[in-house]
Amino acid sequence: QLQLVESGGGLVQPGGSLRLSCAASEFNLNHYAIAWFRQAPGKEREEVSCESISGRTATAADSVQGRFTLSRDSANHTIYLQMNNLKPEDTAVYYCALGNIGCGYVMAYWGQGTQVTVSS
Repeated sequence: QLQLVESGGGLVQPGGSLRLSCAASEFNLNHYAIAWFRQAPGKEREEVSCESISGRTATAADSVQGRFTLSRDSANHTIYLQMNNLKPEDTAVYYCALGNIGCGYVMAYWGQGTQVTVSS
């Protein structure tokens, strides 16, 4: 079965940290570009971070550079998004995604999303 299941979202105070996980059961993560996207209420979906199939190239949105880190644990079939120094504008539904071609192309597989709320 091909499924992505996000977890780890929740309510966090500004300045706090949170780690999102994406369980990619039975996917060989070495064969996919990996990414996290987010969508806030009333706003367009945006790419938060993406890493190439090889893992040698990575991108991050200007709004999260220096604060968020995308990683993969291929052995455990898991993708992570470490989020530090969270801000209220980070509030959104976060989605993990896998792609067969690479970053900048439409992702083939998507998770159901997990809510992150940053508020005092």
